[in-house]
Amino acid sequence: MPVQYILGEWDFQGLSLKMAPPVFIPRPETEELVEWVLEEVAPRPRAAEPQGGPLILEVGCGSGAISLSLLSHLPQSRAIAVDKGAAAVCLTRENAQRLRLQDRIHIVPLDVTSEGSWAHLLPWGPLDLIVSNPPYVFRQDMEQLAPEIRSYEDPAALDGGEKGMDIIERILALAPRLLKDSGSIFLEVDPRHPELVGGWLQSRPDLSLQLVAVRRDFCGRPRFLHVRRSGAPDGRPVDVQPGPLPAGAPG
Repeated sequence: MPVQYILGEWDFQGLSLKMAPPVFIPRPETEELVEWVLEEVAPRPRAAEPQGGPLILEVGCGSGAISLSLLSHLPQSRAIAVDKGAAAVCLTRENAQRLRLQDRIHIVPLDVTSEGSWAHLLPWGPLDLIVSNPPYVFRQDMEQLAPEIRSYEDPAALDGGEKGMDIIERILALAPRLLKDSGSIFLEVDPRHPELVGGWLQSRPDLSLQLVAVRRDFCGRPRFLHVRRSGAPDGRPVDVQPGPLPAGAPG
């Protein structure tokens, strides 16, 4: 059994979060995703906005690690956290109460593959950000995962379909209905996905979404994507950001 489940809690971005099987255990790479979002969002002036901070949607919230850590670093922000798993929804609620952030987050049971269910998100207004660590493991790679992962963690939080793109494509297809103009999507993905996502977006110009930056993780792998709605002009090259590369890591 993973040590996080044995201990019943785990640290993420300085927050002590409750952990319980089979809810997905947040990895160190996801902390890097949060750090990148904060780098991009925190410097933006928001004094003219009534709420003073961004409205954030986390898709596939699991333990609530991403949305709760963003709320803790962005004091005027608000979040909506969705997950199709009842255990994940309950755990996110517990962690929000544990951190006294329950008044700034709406936690909604939602299956993103069910298009009609997205209407439930519209009353909260257009979003500034969508952030997700979606299921992105290629189905053929599922059997290669460590035994403790296969035995204890929810496979639905890992299996992204044949090319690991099933939920990624769904998020991107529905994002224009929910995002403000120039709103952003930040995703954690497989290192093979930047090229796949870039090609998919080029095939869907109707979405008005563009991959504007790719960031590497601490092992030097292209792991994080920044997609923007109506942000950069067509033809702008993708910005590949190195992130913190260790000595000897591939460039």
